[in-house]
Amino acid sequence: MLLACGSVSGARAAGAPADAPVILVLGDSLSAAYGIKLEQGWVALLQARLRAKGYGHRVVNASSSGETTGGGLTRLPRALATHQPAIVIVELGGNDGLRGLAVADVRRNLSSIIRSSQQAGARILLVGMRIPPNYGAAYTRDFQALYGELAREYKVPLVPFFLEDIAADESQFQEDGIHPTAAAQPVLLREVWPQLEPLLKGGR
Repeated sequence: MLLACGSVSGARAAGAPADAPVILVLGDSLSAAYGIKLEQGWVALLQARLRAKGYGHRVVNASSSGETTGGGLTRLPRALATHQPAIVIVELGGNDGLRGLAVADVRRNLSSIIRSSQQAGARILLVGMRIPPNYGAAYTRDFQALYGELAREYKVPLVPFFLEDIAADESQFQEDGIHPTAAAQPVLLREVWPQLEPLLKGGR
Protein backbone atom coordinates (compact mmCIF):
# COMPACT_ATOMS: atom_id res chain seq x y z
CA MET A 1 0.00 0.00 0.00
CA LEU A 2 2.10 2.66 1.27
CA LEU A 3 5.69 3.67 1.93
CA ALA A 4 7.12 2.03 -1.16
CA CYS A 5 8.94 3.53 -4.09
CA GLY A 6 8.26 3.40 -7.80
CA SER A 7 5.38 4.38 -10.04
CA VAL A 8 2.95 3.23 -12.66
CA SER A 9 2.57 5.10 -15.91
CA GLY A 10 -0.77 6.15 -17.35
CA ALA A 11 -0.41 4.20 -20.57
CA ARG A 12 -3.44 3.72 -22.83
CA ALA A 13 -5.22 0.46 -22.17
CA ALA A 14 -4.90 -2.18 -24.87
CA GLY A 15 -7.98 -2.55 -27.00
CA ALA A 16 -9.58 0.74 -25.89
CA PRO A 17 -10.00 3.44 -28.55
CA ALA A 18 -8.14 6.69 -28.04
CA ASP A 19 -11.38 8.69 -27.92
CA ALA A 20 -13.05 6.45 -25.31
CA PRO A 21 -14.18 8.12 -22.07
CA VAL A 22 -11.36 7.93 -19.56
CA ILE A 23 -11.40 6.61 -16.01
CA LEU A 24 -8.39 8.14 -14.26
CA VAL A 25 -7.14 6.25 -11.20
CA LEU A 26 -5.20 8.54 -8.87
CA GLY A 27 -3.80 6.31 -6.17
CA ASP A 28 -0.83 4.96 -4.25
CA SER A 29 0.80 1.53 -4.39
CA LEU A 30 -2.51 -0.22 -3.67
CA SER A 31 -3.49 0.84 -7.17
CA ALA A 32 0.00 0.71 -8.69
CA ALA A 33 0.26 -3.10 -8.42
CA TYR A 34 3.20 -2.94 -6.04
CA GLY A 35 5.07 -6.24 -5.77
CA ILE A 36 3.03 -8.01 -8.42
CA LYS A 37 2.78 -7.92 -12.20
CA LEU A 38 1.03 -4.83 -13.52
CA GLU A 39 -1.55 -6.91 -15.36
CA GLN A 40 -2.48 -8.62 -12.08
CA GLY A 41 -3.43 -5.39 -10.31
CA TRP A 42 -7.03 -4.41 -9.67
CA VAL A 43 -6.78 -1.48 -12.10
CA ALA A 44 -5.84 -3.81 -14.97
CA LEU A 45 -8.62 -6.15 -13.89
CA LEU A 46 -10.99 -3.18 -14.01
CA GLN A 47 -10.20 -2.59 -17.68
CA ALA A 48 -10.91 -6.24 -18.39
CA ARG A 49 -14.19 -6.06 -16.45
CA LEU A 50 -15.28 -2.97 -18.38
CA ARG A 51 -14.55 -4.67 -21.68
CA ALA A 52 -16.37 -7.86 -20.65
CA LYS A 53 -19.46 -5.91 -19.61
CA GLY A 54 -19.55 -3.84 -22.76
CA TYR A 55 -18.42 -0.50 -21.34
CA GLY A 56 -16.24 1.47 -23.72
CA HIS A 57 -14.22 3.30 -21.09
CA ARG A 58 -10.44 3.46 -21.13
CA VAL A 59 -8.61 3.19 -17.78
CA VAL A 60 -5.57 5.37 -17.19
CA ASN A 61 -3.56 4.43 -14.12
CA ALA A 62 -1.91 7.54 -12.68
CA SER A 63 -1.08 5.80 -9.41
CA SER A 64 2.35 5.96 -7.82
CA SER A 65 3.73 3.90 -4.96
CA GLY A 66 4.36 6.02 -1.90
CA GLU A 67 2.00 8.73 -3.14
CA THR A 68 0.40 11.15 -0.69
CA THR A 69 -2.61 13.40 -1.08
CA GLY A 70 -0.24 16.33 -1.52
CA GLY A 71 1.66 14.56 -4.26
CA GLY A 72 -1.54 13.54 -5.99
CA LEU A 73 -2.79 17.11 -5.86
CA THR A 74 0.43 18.35 -7.43
CA ARG A 75 0.20 15.85 -10.29
CA LEU A 76 -3.53 16.23 -10.86
CA PRO A 77 -3.66 19.32 -13.12
CA ARG A 78 -1.44 17.73 -15.74
CA ALA A 79 -3.36 14.45 -15.56
CA LEU A 80 -6.68 16.26 -16.00
CA ALA A 81 -5.38 18.30 -18.91
CA THR A 82 -3.78 15.30 -20.61
CA HIS A 83 -6.54 12.73 -20.21
CA GLN A 84 -9.71 14.82 -19.72
CA PRO A 85 -11.27 12.04 -17.65
CA ALA A 86 -14.97 11.38 -17.38
CA ILE A 87 -14.40 9.70 -13.99
CA VAL A 88 -11.63 10.08 -11.41
CA ILE A 89 -11.12 7.36 -8.80
CA VAL A 90 -9.28 8.90 -5.84
CA GLU A 91 -7.48 6.25 -3.78
CA LEU A 92 -5.17 8.32 -1.58
CA GLY A 93 -4.57 9.13 2.07
CA GLY A 94 -3.08 5.95 3.49
CA ASN A 95 0.48 7.21 3.25
CA ASP A 96 -0.51 10.50 4.84
CA GLY A 97 -2.02 8.62 7.75
CA LEU A 98 0.97 6.35 8.25
CA ARG A 99 3.18 9.44 8.34
CA GLY A 100 0.92 11.11 10.88
CA LEU A 101 -0.05 14.04 8.68
CA ALA A 102 -2.67 16.21 10.33
CA VAL A 103 -6.17 15.12 9.37
CA ALA A 104 -6.99 18.73 8.47
CA ASP A 105 -4.19 18.68 5.89
CA VAL A 106 -5.37 15.39 4.40
CA ARG A 107 -8.89 16.79 4.21
CA ARG A 108 -7.71 19.97 2.52
CA ASN A 109 -5.72 18.06 -0.10
CA LEU A 110 -8.52 15.62 -0.86
CA SER A 111 -11.01 18.47 -1.03
CA SER A 112 -8.83 20.23 -3.59
CA ILE A 113 -8.48 17.03 -5.63
CA ILE A 114 -12.24 16.51 -5.66
CA ARG A 115 -13.06 20.13 -6.48
CA SER A 116 -10.48 20.36 -9.25
CA SER A 117 -11.71 17.12 -10.81
CA GLN A 118 -15.33 18.22 -10.63
CA GLN A 119 -14.49 21.60 -12.13
CA ALA A 120 -12.84 19.72 -15.01
CA GLY A 121 -16.13 17.92 -15.62
CA ALA A 122 -15.25 14.58 -14.07
CA ARG A 123 -17.38 12.46 -11.75
CA ILE A 124 -15.57 11.27 -8.62
CA LEU A 125 -15.33 8.00 -6.76
CA LEU A 126 -13.64 8.39 -3.38
CA VAL A 127 -11.92 5.32 -1.94
CA GLY A 128 -11.50 5.35 1.83
CA MET A 129 -8.70 4.04 4.00
CA ARG A 130 -8.20 3.36 7.69
CA ILE A 131 -5.18 3.68 9.95
CA PRO A 132 -4.03 1.10 12.55
CA PRO A 133 -5.18 1.86 16.13
CA ASN A 134 -1.63 2.36 17.38
CA TYR A 135 -1.79 5.91 15.97
CA GLY A 136 -4.13 6.81 18.80
CA ALA A 137 -7.90 6.56 19.14
CA ALA A 138 -8.63 10.18 18.24
CA TYR A 139 -6.42 10.26 15.14
CA THR A 140 -7.66 6.88 13.94
CA ARG A 141 -11.30 7.93 14.39
CA ASP A 142 -10.89 11.33 12.74
CA PHE A 143 -8.93 9.89 9.83
CA GLN A 144 -11.55 7.26 9.12
CA ALA A 145 -14.38 9.79 9.41
CA LEU A 146 -12.94 12.30 6.95
CA TYR A 147 -13.76 10.15 3.91
CA GLY A 148 -17.44 9.95 4.75
CA GLU A 149 -17.52 13.65 5.54
CA LEU A 150 -15.95 14.53 2.19
CA ALA A 151 -18.30 12.19 0.33
CA ARG A 152 -21.29 13.92 1.89
CA GLU A 153 -19.92 17.41 1.39
CA TYR A 154 -19.17 16.93 -2.30
CA LYS A 155 -21.99 14.44 -2.96
CA VAL A 156 -19.70 11.76 -4.36
CA PRO A 157 -19.92 7.97 -3.95
CA LEU A 158 -17.60 6.36 -1.44
CA VAL A 159 -15.90 3.02 -0.95
CA PRO A 160 -15.74 3.22 2.88
CA PHE A 161 -12.66 1.01 3.33
CA PHE A 162 -10.74 -0.31 0.36
CA LEU A 163 -9.29 -3.29 2.27
CA GLU A 164 -12.52 -4.20 4.06
CA ASP A 165 -12.69 -7.82 2.89
CA ILE A 166 -9.01 -8.67 3.29
CA ALA A 167 -7.77 -6.62 6.25
CA ALA A 168 -8.19 -9.45 8.77
CA ASP A 169 -6.66 -12.15 6.55
CA GLU A 170 -2.85 -12.19 6.61
CA SER A 171 -2.74 -14.61 3.68
CA GLN A 172 -4.10 -11.89 1.41
CA PHE A 173 -0.99 -9.75 1.90
CA GLN A 174 2.57 -9.98 0.66
CA GLU A 175 5.45 -10.67 3.05
CA ASP A 176 5.58 -7.00 4.09
CA GLY A 177 2.11 -7.35 5.59
CA ILE A 178 1.03 -4.16 3.83
CA HIS A 179 0.57 -4.80 0.12
CA PRO A 180 -2.18 -7.15 -1.11
CA THR A 181 -1.18 -10.22 -3.11
CA ALA A 182 -2.13 -10.89 -6.70
CA ALA A 183 -4.84 -13.23 -5.43
CA ALA A 184 -6.39 -10.37 -3.45
CA GLN A 185 -6.74 -8.02 -6.42
CA PRO A 186 -10.14 -9.31 -7.58
CA VAL A 187 -11.39 -8.65 -4.05
CA LEU A 188 -10.22 -5.04 -4.27
CA LEU A 189 -12.02 -4.64 -7.56
CA ARG A 190 -15.11 -6.12 -5.94
CA GLU A 191 -14.99 -3.32 -3.35
CA VAL A 192 -14.82 -0.64 -6.04
CA TRP A 193 -17.22 -1.95 -8.66
CA PRO A 194 -20.63 -1.42 -6.96
CA GLN A 195 -19.85 2.26 -6.42
CA LEU A 196 -18.21 2.73 -9.82
CA GLU A 197 -20.78 1.12 -12.08
CA PRO A 198 -23.51 3.78 -11.51
CA LEU A 199 -21.00 6.42 -12.64
CA LEU A 200 -20.42 4.48 -15.85
CA LYS A 201 -24.14 4.68 -16.51
CA GLY A 202 -24.17 8.42 -15.95
CA GLY A 203 -25.20 8.37 -12.30
CA ARG A 204 -23.70 10.46 -9.53
